[in-house]
Amino acid sequence: MTLWGFTVAAGALAASFVLTLAIKRAARGLGLIDVPNERSSHARPTPKGGGVAIAISSLAAMGLLSILGMMPAHLFLAIAPGGAAVAAVGLIDDITPLTARLRLLVHFMAAAWAVVCIGPVPFFDHLAPDTPGFQWLGYALSTVGIVWFLNMYNFMDGIDGIAASQAVFMCVGAALLALFSTGIAYIAAAAIVIGAASCGFLLWNWPPAKIFMGDVGSGYLGFVFAVLALASGAHSHSLFGVWSCLILAGVFSVDATFTVVRRFLRGEQVTRPHRTHAFQLLTQKMGHRNVTLAVALVNLVWLLPCALASVLRPQDALWIATLSLCPLVLGAFMIDAGRPEVNGVSAEPSAVVIPFPPPLSHELRKSFLAQEYHGIARHKVSSSEFTDRTLSDTG
Repeated sequence: MTLWGFTVAAGALAASFVLTLAIKRAARGLGLIDVPNERSSHARPTPKGGGVAIAISSLAAMGLLSILGMMPAHLFLAIAPGGAAVAAVGLIDDITPLTARLRLLVHFMAAAWAVVCIGPVPFFDHLAPDTPGFQWLGYALSTVGIVWFLNMYNFMDGIDGIAASQAVFMCVGAALLALFSTGIAYIAAAAIVIGAASCGFLLWNWPPAKIFMGDVGSGYLGFVFAVLALASGAHSHSLFGVWSCLILAGVFSVDATFTVVRRFLRGEQVTRPHRTHAFQLLTQKMGHRNVTLAVALVNLVWLLPCALASVLRPQDALWIATLSLCPLVLGAFMIDAGRPEVNGVSAEPSAVVIPFPPPLSHELRKSFLAQEYHGIARHKVSSSEFTDRTLSDTG
């Protein structure tokens, strides 16, 4: 990273901070208010959609990096159209809920575009590098992997500060790992500006959050991180870059995947909103700030050294990734992530549930929402028609 690179990163941080403030002030008029209900992790109506600031500032910064020759044009071309599409559909969903089928269609189109621009992860190069069937299978698996990572990141955006702080950690970690690899300094440059944009938003999102990221931000970040992992793997013609990125995202990937798989095997509809991710269950006892700090501690003390080891010993990357994730799987099992809910509430008897009155009529809800946001109303409103950050977490 040159002085120009750090200047671009500083600009991304400042732009994200200012844009988040602007979105916070305009949220009510844009319909970007998260109203709490019985599944909420917050107790007051809160602006959402702050992820727009991350997307705009980081895309502009990566565009400048590409112009300055610090980021390959093909990587920016892989990220920008797909990232903008994922962010756009997430913003629309934050305002007016869309069907899962439509969102997934956009996600798969964006992922397929990125894989075409960069190339697939070389899953089968050591088996039959010139076999067309294996090449197409590599494209398909890479596309599905991006879509999975994108939605996994969205699932985990459920409490104050967790998704934004995870983004900052992954960017710093990816930049550090890139220093120990050859030929991928541009990964570090892209990661630093994305992390700077996330940091500008995190200043508003740290517990107690003044604004939420929304699907627009969590989906965008998940897509961008998956594409950067794909780029590192495609450049090295090996899987160690993918394993390293998966280790950095270990808390998110294990919690989301463990919970979804367990609910699916039990025959539940995995798209039904719930509060049974491990981090959600811990939040009911520990609070937002403590859980977010605990995740950060696990990232720094355990996952970052493991990711560094996978880069220094690429031939053992698979085994290092397995070793690093096993304790997290055990933790999710002990916390009982994905357990059945009773009447929409986790079966844990000691769980803390925020009580809300029965839903009012649609017109009364809209009236009370405006009043509550300005501190005038004396009632709290709950409704299944409004989705909070955990409702968008359909995993």
